[in-house]
Amino acid sequence: MANEQWRGSWASRVRIVSGLVLMLYVTVHLLNLATALISFEAFDAVQRVRLWVIRSIPGTTVIALALAAHMILSLGKVALARSLRMPASDLVQIVLGLIIPLILVSHVTYTRGAHEILGVQTMLGYMNALLWNTWNGWLQAVLVVVTWGHGAIGVHMWLRTVRWWQAALPWVLGLGVLIPTLALLGFVVSSRAITGLLQDPRGEALAHNVWRWPNDNGFAVLARIVSAGTWTVWAVLGLVVLTFIVRRLWSAVHKPIRIQYVDGPSVRAPSGQTLLDTSRESGVAHTSLCGGRGRCTTCRVIVEEGLDELPPPSEAERRTLASVGAPPNARLACQMRPQAPVTVFRVFARDGKRGRAHASQGKEARLAVLFLDMRGFTARTDGQLPYDVVFLLNRFFDKIVPPILDAGGTVDKYMGDGLMAVFETDSPETSARAGLEAVVGIAQALEHFNATLSTEGSDPVSIGIGLHLGNVVLGEIGAAGQAPRTLIGDTVNTASRLESETKALGIQALVSLDTLEAAGIATHQDQLVSLSLRGRETALQALPFAQGTEVALLKTV
Repeated sequence: MANEQWRGSWASRVRIVSGLVLMLYVTVHLLNLATALISFEAFDAVQRVRLWVIRSIPGTTVIALALAAHMILSLGKVALARSLRMPASDLVQIVLGLIIPLILVSHVTYTRGAHEILGVQTMLGYMNALLWNTWNGWLQAVLVVVTWGHGAIGVHMWLRTVRWWQAALPWVLGLGVLIPTLALLGFVVSSRAITGLLQDPRGEALAHNVWRWPNDNGFAVLARIVSAGTWTVWAVLGLVVLTFIVRRLWSAVHKPIRIQYVDGPSVRAPSGQTLLDTSRESGVAHTSLCGGRGRCTTCRVIVEEGLDELPPPSEAERRTLASVGAPPNARLACQMRPQAPVTVFRVFARDGKRGRAHASQGKEARLAVLFLDMRGFTARTDGQLPYDVVFLLNRFFDKIVPPILDAGGTVDKYMGDGLMAVFETDSPETSARAGLEAVVGIAQALEHFNATLSTEGSDPVSIGIGLHLGNVVLGEIGAAGQAPRTLIGDTVNTASRLESETKALGIQALVSLDTLEAAGIATHQDQLVSLSLRGRETALQALPFAQGTEVALLKTV
């Protein structure tokens, strides 16, 4: 999965690498500002190292090249776009990216420019005195938020299909809010301290001398540079907008290519435009989880007519399709550029026109799965009327299912005298804990159910429970219109086989070590049993419980 993040065109890869370099630069810069909350000495120490790196010839070269490449490729992508119909996250990122250079001109001029041209020592105090309680200071605060937001969206869009990123997302979101907040607080705290220092004329004179504060002529030079730079940025942005408008007008007049969607509309599109852009421009629902970057394969189509007329796929597209075992007539809509009429079938359609909902796309998650089975059901019901059998099962499920639901789980399917439940939560940790809570609840409910059976003169019911946590695939599986949502994978098989092992061990529940570790439960090796399960190459360690209620006694680490 990680390798898929680097698939795509060379321009896409360069944009990603340059964006990561700039995001690293911004992150270090903000963390440096945040150190002012510790002490000015801490700030100065970090600042010296940071400036030594970024103002060296290699550091300056890398940052300048990254900035130039990222801006050229990003602005070029906007200028060459066929339509502004795109996911909201992409549109927000583009708008933020267009705002950044307008504010950045001033920041770069009064820091690096002032240092190189006028010899100003652009340390923290200089920036505090220059920006505090000014309109430009507010703009720089906006620059922090906009730049960080633009970069954060870019990183998320790049990694959002990666499993570890999805698991770490709550922590990432916390850091995403914390870092710019601490940076702005560091600037506010240090600015107040510097403002107090500058109230004393002698302190102000000393500080200006240390900073090499520019005179009126120096500030005039910097102002002219800012003005020229700002007009240059506006000119570039205007050229981008003009290019986009001209291409749109040209496309409105020249639409020679017919695109026929199976079970969808027939539309006209400019020759050489990507199929995904055509779908967006025409309002045709077309899934693309990676935002059209050629990595997730969810935009892929089956070309039913016109395959021979299509330009051959790039090596990157070919590798991406091969990774999912796509057939020879499959293509990525975000990469293919029809130059002749084609007929395509969208493999994953968001509008459900093929009788499938969004869930039919399938998704992978790390979740806890529980299997439960009633012991001795066949012998118990032998000779009973069908009505009595159904009545017993319904009474049984009426008692044990509510604890599963209360713990946040859902019953995926009933299997005669048993069931399979899944705990679909935000993280593996909460899923594992929900599964353990359900085991306790089921055991308690069974005790009450058996007490009721005892008063009726009936034998108690015995059960076996297997609980395992691992990767599962969730989606609608089956013929169109008859595809219930379910889950598949080795995790499901392992949970089922754990439940089967409870019978041989004469216990009520088996919980895998994977589940316990995810829930943060401390265990000792001598408490575990090692099981050789069919279909697994290695033994599985699990914790046995004579009664499911014993799970409540487990302690977290």
